[in-house]
Amino acid sequence: MGRYLGPKRRLSRREGLPLYGSKKYSFDLRPFAPGQHGAGRRTKLSDYGLQLREKQKVKRLYGILEKQFRSYYEKASQRPGVTGTVLLQMLEKRLDNVIFRLGLAKTRAQGRQIVSHGMVSVNGRRVNIPSYQFSVGDVLELKPKKDTAKKYLEENLEFHKDHPLPAWLAFDAKALTAKAVGEPTREDVQFPIQEQMIIELYSK
Repeated sequence: MGRYLGPKRRLSRREGLPLYGSKKYSFDLRPFAPGQHGAGRRTKLSDYGLQLREKQKVKRLYGILEKQFRSYYEKASQRPGVTGTVLLQMLEKRLDNVIFRLGLAKTRAQGRQIVSHGMVSVNGRRVNIPSYQFSVGDVLELKPKKDTAKKYLEENLEFHKDHPLPAWLAFDAKALTAKAVGEPTREDVQFPIQEQMIIELYSK
């Protein structure tokens, strides 16, 4: 699947929220929409506009393009449970997001890179697909190929030392192993998301 390669700070300013974990992409200096008229723009959005912005925000938060995001929605709508909650659970279980949640990456983009570079194995088999669904009972192990990579992971763990670990993940920081001991809950998504707006948008 493709990924967005453009300026990320611009996306944070568009959505009005810091979408990326690193301070590098903070929008604090210019907390308004990008563009020539961004600072003075006060347009009231329609219901459709609000729904579209919510969808774009979540797509950008998890680093997913439209085709794959719609696929997640279609799968979530076919599963039992509240569609919006199931959708967020599927996004949280992405392997790149799991690496981020464990504190092994400063951002989800870094988590994607760690997975793509072949540093992660699940249940004893190397997995280099960022969208892999990390499910209950799965055991993850990081195998840095060089000392520099191990130091890089240790620095990321130090960066996230004050961030709580989601209850559905058990993690051994010394051994660099983790296990999915449950399913992510709605409360595990620590970001202001109104998923019902996304469902309403796709349901039209």
